[in-house]
Formats: sequence, structure tokens, C-alpha cells
Amino acid sequence: MSLVELIAQADERGLAASGLACLDRCLPLLGGDDELLRPLWARLADGSDWSAGLALARAALGPADPADDEAARLTRRMLESAPAERTADAVRPWADACSAASLRVHGLLDPAADGGPAPDGLDAGRAGDPADLPPLVAAELRRQAAVLELLAGHGAQGLRRALEVSMEGRRVLRAVVSRRARSVAGPGA
Repeated sequence: MSLVELIAQADERGLAASGLACLDRCLPLLGGDDELLRPLWARLADGSDWSAGLALARAALGPADPADDEAARLTRRMLESAPAERTADAVRPWADACSAASLRVHGLLDPAADGGPAPDGLDAGRAGDPADLPPLVAAELRRQAAVLELLAGHGAQGLRRALEVSMEGRRVLRAVVSRRARSVAGPGA
């Protein structure tokens, strides 16, 4: 099943987890603490309101930095656009936008992508044809599908594994960001 179909069929919890996982994996771009979004994951697990947790996460990251690159701006937009009301109607467009933004972030950072894949390539990947996606983007596409499949198949019990998938992706992205910073700094830095 394609990512677009998985998002279309997901329930409120699956959609919220999908968007949150995309944001969580991209968090290293904003210098956010690994635990910053943990309260939001907890709210998904117990079904309680997450609006206070969203406000705290936004406050912890502070205002946007004008020097942010496109990847950081996309990541910040994921957090800023998260709906306070966690209904399927409210989170479906957010989850879909987070999916596209996260794939774009991974494309911008993928050394094999040379500036990122074209938007139509990302759309084709989300629609089920990942053939032309660079490796980092293809891996992110698989993680997004895994999160939605875990929630569809296991409900609230799938959240723990979805969080593990997200943490794995965050470690990968952190390593890519670190390598990129070292290469920009040059040898001996």
C-alpha cells in the first residue's frame, strides 16, 4: 500500500503519530533535545490533550532563526502547524504535510540527491513508486510507512515501536547533519 493510501486510511492516533514521528526524526536540525517531544508521544498513548505539550515544545525551541536553511524552516513549520485539536479532520492535512516536508528535508540532506529530488519524484515515491528516490529519502519513506502500518495493525500498542522507528531515523539524520557540518568546516576542524 502506498504512503498516500496509508495516510488516507489512518485513524486520528495513526495520523498524529505519523506527523509527530516525521517531526521527531527531523528535530536534530533545530538542535532540539531528544526528549522534547516525549510528552506528546505520552499524550498519544493515553489519549489526552496534547495542546499544552505542543506549546511547551514550541517555546523550548524559541523563535525561528533567520539564518535557518530550508531544511530547518521545513522542520520548524511542522511543529508550528501542528493542530492543537487532535481529531482526524484536524491532523490528516498536518500528517500529510509533515510527510511531504520530512521527505523534502531528507532529500535536501541526502549526499546522493544533489540539492534534493524533484517534488514530482517525492510525489511518485509517496504514491508507491520509490524507484528514483535517493537512499536517505527512500529510507525515510519506509519509516513513514512503518509508523502508519504499526498504528493500523496494533493501535495504541504500536506507539512504542513507532517511537523506536522514529528514534532510529533521528539517529540517522543526526549522523548526516554531523557529517555535513564536518565537511563544511573542512579538514582539521
